[in-house]
Amino acid sequence: MVPRKKDQLDRLQGEVQELIDELWQVPRFSGLRRGFRPQVDVVRTDDPAEFRVVIELAGVNPEDVNLYADNQTLVVAGERRRSFKGRYFHMEIDHGPFQRRVQFAEQVDPENARAGYARGLLTVSLPIAQRAPVQEKVSIQVGRRA
Repeated sequence: MVPRKKDQLDRLQGEVQELIDELWQVPRFSGLRRGFRPQVDVVRTDDPAEFRVVIELAGVNPEDVNLYADNQTLVVAGERRRSFKGRYFHMEIDHGPFQRRVQFAEQVDPENARAGYARGLLTVSLPIAQRAPVQEKVSIQVGRRA
């Protein structure tokens, strides 16, 4: 019976994902879709041990992007502005404010983070935080052997 429930949950999860994907395909002129939502990739590397976050920001001025990081979260916020003024006859490029939040599975070291912007891609590298050795107190009983 457990495998059947898992199949049902997998099917339901697939249907929910399809619904979300369809909602993002709402026509821009309908008034239901607002703003710009950049695509994000997150890669965990081992050498060096870090998370690399790549955000697709084609057409976004680097001065319009703000980055905030703590030991488990990266927030990328900003705005993609319209390139031209005038009356649009066809419009497919999303514009407007955006914010993307990335939650990491491991703690990172935001003080040593690096960022670069090239060819419309913002890449933020956050080193994995070095863990201090765990120091535990252990009680040892000293006694006679029988």
